[in-house]
Amino acid sequence: MPSRRRFLSGLALASASLAFARPSLSLAAAPAGSNALQTRPIPSSGQRLPVIGMGSSGSFEVGAGAAERDPLKEVLRRFFAGGATVIDTAPGYGSAEGVIGDLVAELQLRPRTFLATKIGATGREAGLAQFQRSLQLLRTDKVELLQVHSLQDWRTQFALIEELKAQGKTRYTGLTHFVDGGHDELAEVVRAVKPDFLQVNYSVVSRNAERTVFPVAQELGVAVLINRAFEDGKLFSQVQGKALPAWAAEAGITSWSQAFLKFALSHPAVTAVIPATGRPDRQSDQLLAGHGPDLSEQQRQSLIALFA
Repeated sequence: MPSRRRFLSGLALASASLAFARPSLSLAAAPAGSNALQTRPIPSSGQRLPVIGMGSSGSFEVGAGAAERDPLKEVLRRFFAGGATVIDTAPGYGSAEGVIGDLVAELQLRPRTFLATKIGATGREAGLAQFQRSLQLLRTDKVELLQVHSLQDWRTQFALIEELKAQGKTRYTGLTHFVDGGHDELAEVVRAVKPDFLQVNYSVVSRNAERTVFPVAQELGVAVLINRAFEDGKLFSQVQGKALPAWAAEAGITSWSQAFLKFALSHPAVTAVIPATGRPDRQSDQLLAGHGPDLSEQQRQSLIALFA
């Protein structure tokens, strides 16, 4: 089973290597807007999660130099200052686990972090060794969410994750996929093992999950994390130079990124979205999608029609 990391390996994300001269935000700061970042409950526990999280594929795959890491420190400062907590990573994301571990420790943010990683291996011993390595890189003795990466050897790895949950090494179990072609299998596996979480791709132009995965999640009470809400950035090229819909201000939307994230969040099955960025300004912008009303069905259909 190919991983998302391999799928995206040819896409160079230069944003993580850019240096920014903007001053750091205090961790007590909050994004613009009068309301707090919205939260939604995890069905299996009732714990509430902020609706905006953060992925790390590409964006946190950087070296050890200050020019590469300083912007990411600011990304994290703004993320937590805005009330967000969920950071998703994986062993297959190059140096991302180690970078996250270093920066979260340096900024003393681990107690506030809902940390999610994955097992993407074949065989129990390989999976266990991979997870132990993840803990070392992330500088922690446990994670909040441990997921089977793209269903790789899912029977073995999900059983291992359940063992680790019983040992207190993770609080929640999960399964992931990142392309429409994996949705039918993902839905079947979710029904078979009923994880606490599933993670799946969903966007205004990739809505297959509405038919396959979301109904199962709603039926069984499984939390849903959304990856690829921007279609790896392709959506922005399609709206370049276009004005936002006339109703955007009514929905509290001031950018296309907010529109795309709000589209994903407006489906009732979705718990949180996890867009990746290495740029502080984009982090601040994305956090605003977690404020204000959800999109109405009419507004959702208006966005869909733009890409028809």
